[in-house]
Amino acid sequence: MTFYSDIPARRARQLAGDLWLVGWTVAWIWIAVKLHGLIMSLAAPGQAISDGATSLAGSITSAGDALEGIPLVGEGLSAPFDGMSAAAGAIAAAGQAEADAVASLAMFTSVSLAVLAFASFAAFWIPIRVAFVRKASAAQQFVDANEDLDLFALRALARQPLHVLARIDDDPAGAWRRGDRRIIDALAELELREEGLRLPARPAIEGPR
Repeated sequence: MTFYSDIPARRARQLAGDLWLVGWTVAWIWIAVKLHGLIMSLAAPGQAISDGATSLAGSITSAGDALEGIPLVGEGLSAPFDGMSAAAGAIAAAGQAEADAVASLAMFTSVSLAVLAFASFAAFWIPIRVAFVRKASAAQQFVDANEDLDLFALRALARQPLHVLARIDDDPAGAWRRGDRRIIDALAELELREEGLRLPARPAIEGPR
């Protein structure tokens, strides 16, 4: 697999983009964590109410149980305590529900922010990188398998603008048909550079093969 261009300037841009994606992701994860903590601080009152009401309900229940043990009048004396304990339990449940709602909001908001921030750049950059790796890796296979690079020279003749071809030779197609290695290599280099590859190093050969 070819992950980075052989061309220094293009490779530098690719590295910069990859590092920016990593830094961008880390920064927004940090922001999301801070936001989660900030929102979770709003759950403290609800949690405090829940804990206090739960403790109060336990104390009232204990008092009611103690009164219930009194002969003859105990059951009547404990009845109001049962009601107060139930009311305290309801307050505890409401406080806990509020704390849980804030926790869910904190998680949803922070995760959504991190994902959306990552996707805002990744949706643009990752397809570019994947396309490069796919094309460059495929091109590298042909470079490794075809020493004379005729395929890339032929692609250059078909795809490159005429003024670019004219800078290489007055008759690049004729030179390709004659097997002029110098011209073939120059044509192939045009295509290889577009794929982010260099012309394979080898001794220069002048004129027809």
